[in-house]
Amino acid sequence: MTVEVRLRPEAEQDLAESAAWYEQQRTGLGQEFLDEALATFSAIADIPNGFAMIHRSVHRALLHRFPFGVFYVFDRDGVMVLGVLHGSRHPRFWMNRV
Repeated sequence: MTVEVRLRPEAEQDLAESAAWYEQQRTGLGQEFLDEALATFSAIADIPNGFAMIHRSVHRALLHRFPFGVFYVFDRDGVMVLGVLHGSRHPRFWMNRV
């Protein structure tokens, strides 16, 4: 079962800022980060309940190559990505988005 994955504006901003930071570190690394995030979104779409539920109805899928988590909720309308955040960020960053 593949479901629709939507991103909150804050999650889109998370992606853009992180990709820009990685791109400054090395040309092409920002795109590699975005590719990894898209692969994670695809995995979430295929198995939305396949990732750890970490708080109430919020799930977290970890990117493989980068130290980031995709925080999302899953309901009958599909998946809503709340944030794409570095592992060292305080949980309040995604908790305020629920």
